Amino acid sequence: MPRSSPVAASGTFTLGDRTIHRLGFGAMQLTGKGVWGPPRDRTACHLVLRRALELGIDFIDTADSYGPHVSEELIKEALHPYPDDLVIATKAGLLRTGPDRWVPLGRPDYLRQECEMSLRRLGVERIALFQLHRIDPTVPAAEQFGLLRDLQHEGKIQHVGLSEVTVAEIEAARRIVPIVSVQNRYNLIDRQAEVVLAHCTTHGIGFIPWFPLANGQLSRPGSVLDRLAVETGASASQLALAWLLRRSPVMLPIPGTASVVHLEQNCAAAQLQLTDVQQAALTSAGASSERKQAT
Repeated sequence: MPRSSPVAASGTFTLGDRTIHRLGFGAMQLTGKGVWGPPRDRTACHLVLRRALELGIDFIDTADSYGPHVSEELIKEALHPYPDDLVIATKAGLLRTGPDRWVPLGRPDYLRQECEMSLRRLGVERIALFQLHRIDPTVPAAEQFGLLRDLQHEGKIQHVGLSEVTVAEIEAARRIVPIVSVQNRYNLIDRQAEVVLAHCTTHGIGFIPWFPLANGQLSRPGSVLDRLAVETGASASQLALAWLLRRSPVMLPIPGTASVVHLEQNCAAAQLQLTDVQQAALTSAGASSERKQAT
C-alpha cells in the first residue's frame, strides 16, 4: 500500500479473517452501456483498476453478471497476479438476457457452475468473498445457502455474502453458513435498508451499499448538500461518501467509475472529516428527501 494512500483514512474492517480498507471499488461501470458487453476503451479500464490499487484500494467488488463476465475478465487482465492483500469479491445468482435485464437464477447447479467460471476468469484458486446476488424466489432459499456452504467446505470460496436481503433472510442464511457481508442499496436519499444496516452493525457484518453516490435533489443550488460543498470545498459525491463512512463502522462503500479522475476524487473522500453538525444536517436532509419521494 502506498504511504500517501488517501484510502487509508477510511479506516479498516475485517471480513472474516481478511482486513480491508473500508472504501473499496465497484467494478460494474467498467462494462458497456446497460452493464452489457465490453467497454468502449478497455485500456482505460485497465488504468482505472491499476490506479485504484495505487491509491490504496484493497477491496474490489464485481459479479459474473457484469457484462456478463466482462468485469471479471478486465480485473484479471489488469491486475493478475494479484497483491496478497487484495480482496476480490464476486457474485452469482443473476442471469443476464440483455442490457439492463437481470433475472434471478439460484439453482444450486447454476451457482456452482458460475463459481467455477469465476474462479477461471479471475485466475484464482479460491474466491475471497462469494456473494449470492439475489435469492431466487423459485428455489428454496435453504438450497441456495446450502450450496454456498458446500462451496466453502470444498475450499472454492473463503467467505460468503448476500445481496438485497432482509434481516430474516440474513438470519436464515446464518443458520446454514457464516455470513460476513450484506450488499443492499443504500445512500443519502434511499435508506430502505436502514433496519438491515442496524442489524449488520450490531452483529459485525460488513454492509456494502450499492449505488452509494445517489443524492437526487440534495445537490440543487441552495440545498444542504450544496451549502456544505461550498463550506468544505468537497463535491456532492465526496460528501455522500463521507456521510456513508461515518454512518456505521461496518459500512463499506464501493463507488465505481471508468474514469481515473473520478476514481481519485472518490478516494479523496476518505480524508473528508465531517463534523457532528454536518453529519446530522446531511442525515436530516436525506431523510426528508426520501419521505418526499415516497409520497
